[in-house]
Amino acid sequence: MKTLSELIAEGVEGRRVLVRADLNVPLDGDKITDDGRVRASVPTIKKLADAGAKVIVAAHLGRPKGEPDPKFSLAPVATRLGELLGIEVPLAPDTTQLTNGGVALLENIRFDPRETSKDDAEREAFADELAALADAFVSDGFGVVHRKQASVYDVAKKLPAYVGELVEAELKVLRKLTDDLERPYVVVLGGAKVSDKLGVIANLLTKVDRLLIGGGMAYTFLKAQGHEVGNSLLQEDQLEQVKGFLAEADKRGVELVLPVDVLAATEFAADADYADVDAAAIPADRMGLDIGPASRELFAAKLADAKTVFWNGPMGVFEFDSFSGGTRAVAEALIKSDAFTVVGGGDSAAAVRALGLPEDGFSHISTGGGASLEFLEGKELPGISVLES
Repeated sequence: MKTLSELIAEGVEGRRVLVRADLNVPLDGDKITDDGRVRASVPTIKKLADAGAKVIVAAHLGRPKGEPDPKFSLAPVATRLGELLGIEVPLAPDTTQLTNGGVALLENIRFDPRETSKDDAEREAFADELAALADAFVSDGFGVVHRKQASVYDVAKKLPAYVGELVEAELKVLRKLTDDLERPYVVVLGGAKVSDKLGVIANLLTKVDRLLIGGGMAYTFLKAQGHEVGNSLLQEDQLEQVKGFLAEADKRGVELVLPVDVLAATEFAADADYADVDAAAIPADRMGLDIGPASRELFAAKLADAKTVFWNGPMGVFEFDSFSGGTRAVAEALIKSDAFTVVGGGDSAAAVRALGLPEDGFSHISTGGGASLEFLEGKELPGISVLES
C-alpha cells in the first residue's frame, strides 16, 4: 500500500490529486451540527495543497436517490472546509481552473446513481470520468472504505492510488485491536439494533474477555433471558440469535454484562416522565431509554481493570438530556482508564462531542462506525483491498 508521504516525495506540484474524503456530516438545515469528519479530513488535504498539488475532493452526504437534491448539497461543507484550511474552497467548479495549492470540492458524489450502482460497468464508467479529473488518487475517507463504490474502489484501479493519513491511522489502530492487544480486552456495544451488529458480536465472542451491552439492543438480550421489557425497542426476530450469543459467551467464558436497571419512560420524548426500574421487570407501559444509575456503576467497574477497550454505540437516547447519563458514564469511565481506548465512530463519536467531553481523553476516536465494525468482524474492506493489490 503506497502512502501519502510517498506521493508527496514523488513530487505533486502542479499535479491534480483526487482525494476521496468522508465529509458525511450531520446537518440542521444548512448548519453543520458536528464537524468532526471535516476536521479529520484537513491534514491530508492540507499536506497536498502545501506541496503545490491541485486538490480535488470527492465526498458524499446522506442518501440522495441518485439525483441532485438541495438538502444533500455539500455547500455547507465547502464553506467549513475553507474556514479550516484558511482558503476559499469552491464547490463543483471547473477543475481545470485550479491553481497549484488550490482545493476544490465536487458536489455530492451520490447525486450520480452510478456511484453506488451494483453494476460493475456503470460504476467503472463513472470512475473513468472521475479519473479523467486527476493524475493520482488518495483514499482518505475511512467511513466509506467498506463500500464497493466508484469513488472508493473503482477509481483506485484507474489512477496511481495512495492511502491518506486518516485511513492509515485508522488501520493502525484497528490492527492493534485485532493483532496486538493487551488484556483484559473489553468491548462496549450499544445503539439501537442487534441486527446491525450480528457479525461483529459473533466474531468478538472469540476474542474478548468481557462484553458490555447497552442501548436499544440490550432489550433484545434481556428478553432472550426471559425478562419483561415493556414497550422498549425489541427485535423479536433476533431472539434465537441472541440466545445463541448468550450460550456461546457462557461456553467460552466471556463475561457478558447487561444493564441491571434502566430509565423507563412513558413515551419516546425529551420531556417524558420516567422512573429507574429493575432491568428484569420493565413495566408493560414503559420503554427503556437509558441505562440506570446502578448499571452505570456496574459498567464503570467492569471497565476499570481493562487494558484495551473498544466502544461502539450509545447507552441510551443521548440526544435527550434526561437519557444521556449512561453514555456519559461510559465515556467518563474510558477517560479515567489507563487502557488503550478506541471509540468506534458513528453515534459514539458524535455523543462524545455532543456531551462536551474531551476528545483527547481517548486513545483514538474513529471516523467510520460501519467500517470499524466490519474490520472487527473480519470482513474484507473493498476500499482497502484495492489499495493493497
